Amino acid sequence: MGKSLVIVESPAKAKTINKYLGKDFKVLASMGHIRDLPTKKLGVEIDTEFHPNYVTLPSKKKIVAELRGAAKDADAVYLAPDPDREGEAICWHLQEAIVPKGKPVFRVLFNEITKKAIQEAIKKPGTVNMNLVDAQQARRILDRLVGYKISPILWGKIKAGISAGRVQSVALRMIVDREYEILAFVAEEFWSFSADLEGDSPPQLTSKLVKWDDQTLRMGIKAAKRTIANASEADEIEAILKKADFVVAEIKRKAKKQNPAPPFTTSKLQQDASRMLSFTVKKTMTLAQRLYEGKEIDGETSGLITYMRTDSTRVSDDAIQDVRTYIGEKFDERYLPENPRFYKQKKNAQDGHEAIRPTRVNLAPDDVAPYLDRDELRLYTLIWRRFVASQMAAKEMDETVLITQADAGTFETKGVVVTFPGFSAVFGEKSADDDSELPNVSVGEILKLLKLSKTQNFTKPPARYNEASLVKALEENGIGRPSTYASIIATIQNRTYVEKDQGKFVATELGLLVTDLLTNSFPELMDIHYTAKMEGLLDEVEQGTRTWQSLLSNFYGSFTEYLKQAEEHMPDIKRAGLKTDLICEECGKMMVIKNGKYGPFLSCSAYPDCTSAKRLRDLDASTTTVPVLKALISHVQVEQAPVDIECPECAGQLVRKKGKYGEFIACSNYPSCTYIHKEKVGMDCPRENCQGDIIVKKSKRGRVFYGCSAYPKCDFVSWDRPTGKPCPQCNEKTTYLKERKRGGNQISCASRDCGYKESAESLEAEAAVTE
Repeated sequence: MGKSLVIVESPAKAKTINKYLGKDFKVLASMGHIRDLPTKKLGVEIDTEFHPNYVTLPSKKKIVAELRGAAKDADAVYLAPDPDREGEAICWHLQEAIVPKGKPVFRVLFNEITKKAIQEAIKKPGTVNMNLVDAQQARRILDRLVGYKISPILWGKIKAGISAGRVQSVALRMIVDREYEILAFVAEEFWSFSADLEGDSPPQLTSKLVKWDDQTLRMGIKAAKRTIANASEADEIEAILKKADFVVAEIKRKAKKQNPAPPFTTSKLQQDASRMLSFTVKKTMTLAQRLYEGKEIDGETSGLITYMRTDSTRVSDDAIQDVRTYIGEKFDERYLPENPRFYKQKKNAQDGHEAIRPTRVNLAPDDVAPYLDRDELRLYTLIWRRFVASQMAAKEMDETVLITQADAGTFETKGVVVTFPGFSAVFGEKSADDDSELPNVSVGEILKLLKLSKTQNFTKPPARYNEASLVKALEENGIGRPSTYASIIATIQNRTYVEKDQGKFVATELGLLVTDLLTNSFPELMDIHYTAKMEGLLDEVEQGTRTWQSLLSNFYGSFTEYLKQAEEHMPDIKRAGLKTDLICEECGKMMVIKNGKYGPFLSCSAYPDCTSAKRLRDLDASTTTVPVLKALISHVQVEQAPVDIECPECAGQLVRKKGKYGEFIACSNYPSCTYIHKEKVGMDCPRENCQGDIIVKKSKRGRVFYGCSAYPKCDFVSWDRPTGKPCPQCNEKTTYLKERKRGGNQISCASRDCGYKESAESLEAEAAVTE
């Protein structure tokens, strides 16, 4: 009897599963997809019901040959890629391209990589689910049609090398629309009051003014019946309050319960890992993949979490029983609810997989810590705690609201005392009100005013998206799937349509222009609701209630009309320009936005008869009502913030700019002056006979390093900052400041033979460098 062949995606997964199945099985990895649409042509026969012409990926030819040979020799082939649309498509391509005709071929599904799950899956194999394959195929062809048909139009109208995408462009639009909201926002003034009060018994309390003349006061962006709108009104109220008695008018007490959150879905894990661990979405998914594929613990390799691409909160009966047993053993009986918790699924959730949970709940974070790196452990801890907490008792609190009346003003203070931590003993962020005990006072008691604070406030514009809030918005609007969020975010950054500023997404000039043209030329494609509707249609294909050909046919009919209109009427920013509402000062014709070698600028529409042109940074955003122009002007002015340094070459103003590799300082008269300011460390190059200075540089990936100003004559470079001081131990080499995230900074000798190291606090090290 020969061996059976099992094919998975990754070598790590293959290594783990091979240990579970024994000598009768051979486990190989396909390294992901082996076939795809061709890269240099459309690859879709539109007139033949959108037939795709798949080709073997050039990088996979050797793997395909190896798999074909193994499949030929095997008694049977088991296809075991991930249990989702993409995994099912990989299975189908393997079946079509690898498995000989007539050879027994099976599809095996498992939600976790454990010995029990793998062996049970092999015992109960199925067949490739063609509905899932069709849904993936429809998505792939949709994305190919949009990318290959629209991108060339953008190359001709804006610049070469840029692209459009069915989902990425809508995500970009959300970021751009937020920029427009921020620019259109008008701050409104409002004033607030707080009073520090003292009763007959401690502690003191701080109370906020919430009403005046029984009308609710504005406390933020949300509108209210009454606003203290200016300083004079605030002064009048202050004078009244200072003379008033602060009388306890009412005391409200009630017991409250807070139930735990369900175990993680993919999007919720991405959001919490971003918010709590500062992980990017891509990093979260990479770490989760490692935890899913398995780690060797006590001589046994096992996956530590279930499949990480899911939008279900469902948990298997066995897992619920295991976690309830664990809670009962590790905690007081009060922490275990009488009945298991079951969580309501969101609308349109794909319930094929469980929620993300540990495969063995008895492996607490401390147990796996020796086998994981720091970030793997942090993510595992987050997943483990959330899952355990999801089956624990509610958090119980006593809430007290103390209402104090001072003349026409109503003040309110809230105090919360946690009477039973429940699930928060394992997972939960402490509220600002938790354990904020109020003094024991009685209705009618007059409290002593210790301090009255008056504060001027202004409403704030909506915040820009960070990774967590963008993922949340994509999910809420039904754009893409949790499994695609990482690639969406990566794509719009790689295309330089957005950049990050202090963790927030900011649309670039290119992103603003592309979005404006696409929104006007392809309104349906760029509509958030339409994109969500398309996700629903893909779900229908997956469920077998719609064919993938009919979905594509219905889409392509209107899409071709938009393509024709765009080719003829989309503004050519390279040549004719994008119309604005500004008038040329020299000839009176309309000014237009053009995209040149150095970015967008304003040009007269009568060019070449009129050569008038303006830099965007010389304009005032308030002079135009065109959203994209207003945004471009604001973007350039923020990008080119002046610094207090004069250009040594032309005496112009130096400005702080952002380039491909990060922030730098250059002359504002660019391109006529190309001076770039180089930050000096304050020491000579340590190389013998070199007259250069050590300057701060940045690599292509934006990482700071230190090099010689005499480059290329001198090629001295260092990741660590030279101090300019000799080593106190060997006195021959210079020392370097090594900046470390953990354990404190360190000063060390350049010579490996010396080995001198000295711990240094960051400020002390900086002083040593600049002394």
